Amino acid sequence: MKKKIQHIFLGREKKITKEETVRQPLPHMDFRFANPFIVLHHMPPKEIAPGQTLRIHPHPHRGFAPVTFMLQGEGYHKDSAGHNETVKAGDAQWMFAGKGILHSEGPSECLLKEGGMQELLQLWVNVPKAHKFDEPTYQSATKEQQPLVLEQGGVSLRLASGEFDGKTGPLKSITPVISVVGEIEKGKTVQFNATPGYWTLLYIAKGSVCINQETVAQYNLIVFEKENEEIILTAEQDTQILFLSAEPIDEPVAAKDNFVMNTSEEINQAMADYSTGVFGSLAF
Repeated sequence: MKKKIQHIFLGREKKITKEETVRQPLPHMDFRFANPFIVLHHMPPKEIAPGQTLRIHPHPHRGFAPVTFMLQGEGYHKDSAGHNETVKAGDAQWMFAGKGILHSEGPSECLLKEGGMQELLQLWVNVPKAHKFDEPTYQSATKEQQPLVLEQGGVSLRLASGEFDGKTGPLKSITPVISVVGEIEKGKTVQFNATPGYWTLLYIAKGSVCINQETVAQYNLIVFEKENEEIILTAEQDTQILFLSAEPIDEPVAAKDNFVMNTSEEINQAMADYSTGVFGSLAF
């Protein structure tokens, strides 16, 4: 049976640094979390002028995984666990912060030097309490390493993580998460099947779609009911989407600044640990 739409949230503009503004549909003033999905940021297409030095300074994370889907341009990643990589358009990266990590991000050296467009999505994926103090890890997958799913003409959807449509995504996670990103041409219809009982979300990064006779435009996040399994989507314009589905984590969530824990006491401890140097240092 078809899944009903439970919520539609427009991503509001939010400044994350003095220079950077993103669209944030999750959390929303009317809806906090679809645990394990805690935060979704969309950095819309942005022109990088040649010679810029824009970078986000090293900052800490603990207790969750920041996941990046690069839509345009190139992204730089460096962290205190020794990972240093550039991801390009279509690539995805999955950094698990675990007990604590520092990282820096921003346009790649090449993009800063030569200029060009940059656009990305960043998703915060929670993990159960039992794994919040595991060792940090990092992995990435190129566009070519992500198998195509729901294949048909005019549809290019790539599976970054999880098992879906008989395929397995290259990125592994403590929390099993299905993440599909890609493009659907105007007029094409696609059917997604989600597991009943799971959180299922769909973000419209570009264009607009029709679902259950309702048009949903760019920058909107759809949160579906947990019941039923069928989502039929028709692109009303050339469209770019992020489809997400995961089993709920039935635990308390305390999220503040760059930390996702279970209690406010754990958040306070993370902030204290950062201020006293427990997270180490990172040159960028």
